[in-house]
Amino acid sequence: MSTLKKMFAVVVLLLTVTVNAQIDKVEPPFWWEGMHHSSVQVMVYGEDIADLTPVVSKATVTAITKTENPNYVFITIDTKGLPAGMYPIQFKKKKKVVATYNFELKTRREGSEYRKGFDSSDMIYLIMPDRFANGNTDNDSMTSVIEKGDRSNLNGRHGGDIAGVIKHLDYLEGLGATALWSTPLCEDNDKAYSYHGYAQSDVYKIDPRYGTNEEYVQLGKELHKRDMKLILDYVTNHWGLEHWMIQDLPTYDWIHQFPGYAQSNYRMSTQMDPNASEIDARYCMNGWFVPTMPDLNQSNPLVVNYIIQNAIWWVEYADLDGFRVDTYSYNDKEGIAKWTKAVMDEYPNFNIVGEVWLHDQAQISYWQKDSKISAIQSYNTYLPSVMDFTLHDAMSAFGQENAGWFDGTIQFYENFVNDFLYPDINAILVFAENHDTDRFNQRFQNVADYKLAMTLIGTVRGIPQLYYGSEIGMAGDKSKGDGDIRRDFPGGWNGDTNNAFTASGRTATQKEYFDFTSKLFTWRKNAEVIHTGKTTQYIPQDNVYVYFRYNEKATVMVVLNNSKEERTFDLNRFAESIKTATKGTDVISGKTIDVTAKAMTIAAKSSYVLELAP
Repeated sequence: MSTLKKMFAVVVLLLTVTVNAQIDKVEPPFWWEGMHHSSVQVMVYGEDIADLTPVVSKATVTAITKTENPNYVFITIDTKGLPAGMYPIQFKKKKKVVATYNFELKTRREGSEYRKGFDSSDMIYLIMPDRFANGNTDNDSMTSVIEKGDRSNLNGRHGGDIAGVIKHLDYLEGLGATALWSTPLCEDNDKAYSYHGYAQSDVYKIDPRYGTNEEYVQLGKELHKRDMKLILDYVTNHWGLEHWMIQDLPTYDWIHQFPGYAQSNYRMSTQMDPNASEIDARYCMNGWFVPTMPDLNQSNPLVVNYIIQNAIWWVEYADLDGFRVDTYSYNDKEGIAKWTKAVMDEYPNFNIVGEVWLHDQAQISYWQKDSKISAIQSYNTYLPSVMDFTLHDAMSAFGQENAGWFDGTIQFYENFVNDFLYPDINAILVFAENHDTDRFNQRFQNVADYKLAMTLIGTVRGIPQLYYGSEIGMAGDKSKGDGDIRRDFPGGWNGDTNNAFTASGRTATQKEYFDFTSKLFTWRKNAEVIHTGKTTQYIPQDNVYVYFRYNEKATVMVVLNNSKEERTFDLNRFAESIKTATKGTDVISGKTIDVTAKAMTIAAKSSYVLELAP
C-alpha cells in the first residue's frame, strides 16, 4: 500500500471513531416496518450524549426525552408508513455532526402479527439450560462475563448451552413435547449463581456461555421445523445488580428505592386486598426480590416502554411463540397490565403465562384476562394464562393413600370445583413441579405415583408442563439448595456414564418413566377432546377419582386409584357420562374394558385413560 493510501486509511479510521465516539449503546438496535407499535422510543447511551442534538433523516421525531443523567437520551421516532431501510440518527454539536447511528427498519416476517401462541393442545417442556446439555465446551467460560464453568459446584455454571438443546430436540419430540420453555438465556453477569439467569445484565444479548443471539434464533427455527414452539422466560419485575443500566441509572426512579434496598414482603395478596395498608402494598410491589435483583419501576413511563419494546423485539427477532413471565404479580399492577396489553395488541393470537404463585383460586384467577373478580376493582391484566398453583399444592394427595374427608384425591376434585372462577379455564398451566419447587420424584420416590401425576396433568383441562428429567425419574432435594433440584441431565456431558437421551442408554427404571411419559403425551398431541373438551368429575370414593373429558365426537374416562389396595367400584354411578358406550380402550396398555359391566376393578396405585367407544 502506498504512503498516500495509508494516510487516507488512517484519516478514514479516525473519522469513523470520531463519528461514533459518544455512542456506546442503542436499544432497540433496530426495528421493523409495519409494526402496530410504530412509535419507537430509541434509547441512546454514551458519555454526555444528552448535550448533543439528535436529528433523524427521512423520519419524524415526535419527542426527545432527556433525564437527570446526561449519558442518556430517548428519541421517539414515528415509523408508521416508513419502508424498510436505514434511517441515520445524527448527533450534532451546534451544526457539526459528531456521532451517527444508522437505525434500521427491517422487513417484517410475513404474517408475523398473526403468529399462533402455545395453547391447550401443547405440552410444554421446561429446562434449565445450564443443566440440560453441553453442546459446545468452548463457551463454558468466557472472558466477557465473570463466573466461569465449574461443574463440581452445585450452584455454579455447569456448561449447558443452546447448542446442547438443539442437539436433543429429537429427544423432546419423541417424548411428546410440543413447546420448549427455557429459563432465561439473556446475559446474567452475577459473580455467583448466574446459571439460573433471572438476574439479567443485558436484556438484548444472549449470555455468551449459552451461545449467541444467532444461535437462539436457530433454536427457534429448529423447533419450528418439528412443529414445536419456543417460549421465552421474560422478567419484567427486576434485573440483576450487574445490569449495565443499573450501574448508571437513567433516572433515580428507574428502580424502586427506599432509598436503596428494601426486600419485598412477598405478600401478593396485598395487590387485591381492599383492606391492605399502603406500606404493606408498597413493600410487596416495590420491594426487591433479593438484594442482587433491583426492582424495576413499571410506573415510570420510560421503564415500561423500554420493556414493552424489548419484549416485542425478541418476539419479532427470534420468531417466538410465547412468554412465561417471572414473578408476574409482584409488578406494579397498572404497569404490568400496560406491558401485557401492548404485547397482545401486537400479536393478538400470542400467549403469555404469568407466574402467579398464590394458593387460592380466587386470587390466582384475579390475574387472568377479563377476570370477573379483578373487574370488581375495575382492573384487567390482559394476561391470557396463569399457573394452577393450587393444583400443584394438591399433589400432596399422592402421599395420602388412606383418604379422609380432606385428604387424598378429594384435593383434586375440590381444586376443579373452582374452575368457574377462571374466565378461560383451558388456558391454565398445569404442572406437578417446576424449577422452583420440590422435585416430584424426591417427594414420591416411586414410578407409580409419577404415573398417576402425569396421567392427571396429561388429561385435565389446561396446558400441561413437564420439568426436565422427571420423565426419567430425576430427583433432587430442595433443602440442599436450588442447585440440587436443577441437576445435570445424564448424558448431556461428554464422559457421562449414563446417557438417558437414548433408549439404549437408559436404565430399566429410567425406561419405565420415559416410556409411560412418551406414550401418554404422544397420544395427547392429537387428542382434541383433551385439548378443548368439557369435564364431568365424580366425588372420589375410597381414594379412587373418576372424571370424564368429552366433546361431541369423543369421550375419555380417566380413573386414578391412589390407594395402596386394588379397588372395585360400581360402574352404574357413571352412566350419565358413559351413555351408550360399551367399551373403553386404555391409552397406555391397550387393554379393552367392558364399561357395560356392573363393576370395574383397578390395581393399586394405577390409572386408566379409557377412550370410550360403542
